[in-house]
Amino acid sequence: MTPLARLLARRIALAGPLTVAEFMAEALGHPVHGYYKHRDPFGMAGDFTTAPEISQMFGELIGLWCLEVWREMGAPTPVLLVELGPGRGTLMADALRAARIRPAFCEAVRLHLVETSPALRQRQADALSAYKPVWLESLAELPPGPLLLVANEFFDALPVHQFVLGPEGWRERVVALDGERLVFATAQPGPSLALLSRQQREGPAAEVSPAAFGLMGEIAGRLAAHGGAALIVDYGSSQSRPGESLQAVRRHRPVDPLAEPGEADLTAHVDFETLARAAREAGATVHGPLPQGEFLLRLGVTARAESLIARATPEQARAIEAARRRLLDAREMGTLFKALVLTGPSLPPPPGFAQLT
Repeated sequence: MTPLARLLARRIALAGPLTVAEFMAEALGHPVHGYYKHRDPFGMAGDFTTAPEISQMFGELIGLWCLEVWREMGAPTPVLLVELGPGRGTLMADALRAARIRPAFCEAVRLHLVETSPALRQRQADALSAYKPVWLESLAELPPGPLLLVANEFFDALPVHQFVLGPEGWRERVVALDGERLVFATAQPGPSLALLSRQQREGPAAEVSPAAFGLMGEIAGRLAAHGGAALIVDYGSSQSRPGESLQAVRRHRPVDPLAEPGEADLTAHVDFETLARAAREAGATVHGPLPQGEFLLRLGVTARAESLIARATPEQARAIEAARRRLLDAREMGTLFKALVLTGPSLPPPPGFAQLT
């Protein structure tokens, strides 16, 4: 039993079962034993690999995307460049390196990183010290101003509530105790049940993330008030649907979500339709979602790959082509991952989305 499992078992014994959302929040964010508080989980030596770690092309294209959106915003100075959950700082380092083609943009940027992990903050400082980043515990600490926000594989780690439909109607899935073991059980549903859409209620199980809904509203409200754009890239469905998707990963393999809390990554698929609805209700304009592969193709990933390959050794060229396939292929990240953009009401469709209007 992990140290966090012992703490949670004691809490459950004293106060009763935890919702799945409460369990996720503790497993990932407990101030001492939370998964993200004490490790670098990225890469082959960690538990999972994200797109920026697969290829520099991903971050470079996002950097050029930010540069073009900034130009469409009227090139405000300063502009808040924000990343939610920046990992090792790889994406932002690649993005800002690519954006050096417009020195005025780099001079205008005020870099803010929303990160709660001391270990990852140090990695980000190593990668981004030249840009004098400011670290925030939450988006609520961000000062007002025109905004360019990037969130890659951030929303999938926000806690979800899970519900199951049985003879007695909808019940909420909770984490309870069976002896000393953490187990799933059901209980009377909490208020989050009201957030389930009609489509989600058409199956025997469903999940919803009030935290994601609230954060999208906060981002959209800032864009409506101060202008700018937000790019969200994550995995999930374009439309709300029933089902459950909570999963745990350790050392690149699926594991039991309850077996080792604090030692395994926990995620759930993102409901992009719900996110888009929250953004519209808060006053932002929504573009997409687009499959990640299509989005990157529209931004010019093929030309960038060819440029890199032209200067590469044969071994490097094979690695670049393998990375390109992984980012674009429907059997890899190309279809499951989506790109969703929010903009302030006055902006035109951003790069990659103009063809949709």
